[in-house]
Order: sequence, then C-alpha cells, then structure tokens
Amino acid sequence: MNLAELRQHYALESLSETDVRPDPVAQFAFWFEEARNSQLLEPNAMTLATATPDGYPNARTVLLKGYDQRGFTFFTNYESQKGQELAANPRATLLFTWLELQRQVRIEGTVEKISREASESYFQSRPRGNQIGAWASPQSQVIAGREVLEMREQDMEAKFAGLETLPMPDYWGGYLVRPSVVEFWQGRMSRLHDRIRYTLHENQWRIERLAP
Repeated sequence: MNLAELRQHYALESLSETDVRPDPVAQFAFWFEEARNSQLLEPNAMTLATATPDGYPNARTVLLKGYDQRGFTFFTNYESQKGQELAANPRATLLFTWLELQRQVRIEGTVEKISREASESYFQSRPRGNQIGAWASPQSQVIAGREVLEMREQDMEAKFAGLETLPMPDYWGGYLVRPSVVEFWQGRMSRLHDRIRYTLHENQWRIERLAP
C-alpha cells in the first residue's frame, strides 16, 4: 500500500466567520450536538496533550464529561503521568476529531482541579465497577502483569463488599480546562479547509480565519 495515495475528499460542509456563534463554547455546543445526533462512536473522546517540565509533549485519549462557559471537564487519577505533568505545567490542548463529519476542534487553555464535591458527585455516579477500577489501578505505574490488577480488583471488592457507592480516592478527581484559544476546522475541497479561530483578548473573543 502506498500511503501517499491515501486521500479523502472533503465536501460535506463549509464554515464562515459570519456563520459561527459569537463565543466558542456556544459554537462547540452546536457542533457537539451534531456529532451526538450523527451517532458517532464516543463523540466526547478527545486527545489531551500535556508537556513534561523539560518540554517533551505527551498525548492520550480521554473523555469529556462536561462543558460550560468556564471550560471543559474531564476526570482522572491525579497521580497518573498526565496528573503529574499538569501539576508541573498546568496548560493543555484538547483535540476533538470527528472524521465522519470532516471536522476537528482544537482547544488550548490553562488547567485547574475542580472542587472535591463536584468530583465526588461524578465519581459516585459512575458504575460500581468503574469505581472499583479507580481504587484498583495505580495508573501509569509499571506493574508485573495483568494479574496484579486482577488481584487488586479482588482486594477492593472485598474491602468494599456490601457498598453500592464507594468513597472517592483522595488521588482521583476532575480537571477544568479554561480555554484561551479555540479553533474549528471544517474539511473542504482541494485541501483549502476552513479554519476559524477564537482567541481570548481582554475578556473578549476575537474571531479570525486562518489559512489551511
């Protein structure tokens, strides 16, 4: 297979500065609902990019669990690699890729922990197995084999036997990404894609078109 010959023609939609909403969260909400209504698999899946203190980039896929005018929320183990990187450098980029709609959304911003109360509310809404998993997994640490996880899972099942809702671990919770730059990308013919960027400037959103 010649990878150089792999091409996809983009012609589903267009995107104009005059068509988008005045703020990026409203525009994201519009596109996100279209993604959900299109029955995409995991429309809330997003690439989370962080950086180590010495500048090495790192990326992984996580799930968006909420958004509002403040920003975009996800949950994880604070002691994981991404948690340690965010503690040292609380900046991140999020990337949503909805290939079926020929769209991407890229979000840059600062990151902060949400309140423990909000984290507990979400944690205890999760299926019990997911709660057990959060207790059982020493996320991002090297382990000898899968049997280590399975044994820890059994230990946690025994520890919390009889409880339908578990307490939240101290090392687990949510992050809020407060956006400062948001870019919406719509695929177009001849690779002349539409790119509309929102940049926060003195508490106002500036809307600009970028060359593809």
